[in-house]
Amino acid sequence: MATFRLGAIASIATRIPHQNVAKLQRINLVRRMATGAAPKKPTSTLGLAVKGMAIGALVGTGWSGYSYFKGGPTDHMLHEHVGPKVLDKLPDVKIMRKVVNPNDDSGLDLVLFQFQTCPFCCKVRAFLDHSGLSYSVVEVDAVLRQDIRWSDSKKVPILLAKTKSGKYVQLTDSSMIVSSISSFLRDKRQDIGELAKYYPSISYENDAGRKVFDIMNKYFLMFQEKKVDNRTKEEQEEERKWRAWADDHLVHLISPNVYRTKDEAMETFEWFSDVGEWGIHFPKWERDLMVYVGAFAMWGISKRLKRRHQLSDDVRSHIYDACDRWISEIEKKKTTFHGGSQPNLADLAVFGVLNSMEGCQAFKDCLENTKIGPWFYAVKERVLKNRGNVL
Repeated sequence: MATFRLGAIASIATRIPHQNVAKLQRINLVRRMATGAAPKKPTSTLGLAVKGMAIGALVGTGWSGYSYFKGGPTDHMLHEHVGPKVLDKLPDVKIMRKVVNPNDDSGLDLVLFQFQTCPFCCKVRAFLDHSGLSYSVVEVDAVLRQDIRWSDSKKVPILLAKTKSGKYVQLTDSSMIVSSISSFLRDKRQDIGELAKYYPSISYENDAGRKVFDIMNKYFLMFQEKKVDNRTKEEQEEERKWRAWADDHLVHLISPNVYRTKDEAMETFEWFSDVGEWGIHFPKWERDLMVYVGAFAMWGISKRLKRRHQLSDDVRSHIYDACDRWISEIEKKKTTFHGGSQPNLADLAVFGVLNSMEGCQAFKDCLENTKIGPWFYAVKERVLKNRGNVL
């Protein structure tokens, strides 16, 4: 399939340190590979199980954190080029709800594996809903993650999309998901399985010296040679820039703010439980495990994230500044949305990230101390208007 070559991929280059020649060579390699742009009472068996899982979850969290910074034995294997994984059939998982839009004529068969309040998952849902697409939802246990044990990637969102061959291609990055599905919707002659090949993963060494993967071209739309995007080059570049800003800056302000204190962390996870309907979809012991272990773990992790992203103790000021910067950009355009009269992919990305904390004190503070509210609720109105029926 012929596609427009959209240039060297900025989403990788901006993440690779420019500290020495070797790293610059890695950037050039990425560009060459781009396709286009008292005595105790006896404890019950259930009680022991719950305690064991809680301890296991905490140990697992600690080991994951240690492994993240330490790296692994294959860190020297850089520039690995990995294409999308294809499954012969859907995994045996429980579909917890469906969004069904009678006006959806895309022909897409989509299954979203998510945490309801994950910023990246919220971003994908905002796009799917605004696009009027039907899709199924698997709500993943945020601690045990049993519903994605079939996947090499243990992060969400994961979107499985049925290809023309009847198999399912696995899309594993929120921005890549949005770009690939958006490309398909602009030109439905394309096969989603073929489109996914234009967004391969490539490995590189991060600032901590650890091998990590990123998706090439994830902010670019891919078309056949027929022109299906009437926007100027500058408009497309602006959209990509702010989508990357949502991923690279805004999203890193969420955890330090919603888990700022132990009380806020607990309040946040209780809200997660409510909106994610954990009490309905999971046994009580599993729901409590997710809330209490999750809140404690994320409170601790938020401190590490604050240091990593060089945030001051007044973390609220950083998210206020981000909201002000975004609204200032829209005010310069003198339009309702960044995309003009309709939200574009940048609007949906920023909205999705902020939507992940809508029920938290941090979001209420943003409404009171910035001008983010009118724009946020205008996007939300469009998203809900286009969304199908939730079954």
